[in-house]
Amino acid sequence: MPSNKILPVFFYVYVLQSLKDGDNYIGYSHNLRRRIKEHELGLNFSTSFRRPFKLIYYEACLNEQDAKQRETYLKATAGRRFLAKRLRHFKLACLVK
Repeated sequence: MPSNKILPVFFYVYVLQSLKDGDNYIGYSHNLRRRIKEHELGLNFSTSFRRPFKLIYYEACLNEQDAKQRETYLKATAGRRFLAKRLRHFKLACLVK
């Protein structure tokens, strides 16, 4: 019997690392693949000069307000500390290469 359940729409908070300058860009979107492609094509004014990028982290939220709130947190000092701790093994792996 087919399920009538509707799949939830997710909102993604993501971190891109610029391979040009090593800095991170934090954003949110309901369509992560499309948004990353826009960054890669230079369609975002604030990141067009920092291409190319590598997706290094993302989280999924069930509503837009939570994603916006999480984006704001990750852009703040406490959020940047969280990301540094969360991604410490990623950063170590990059140093080894």
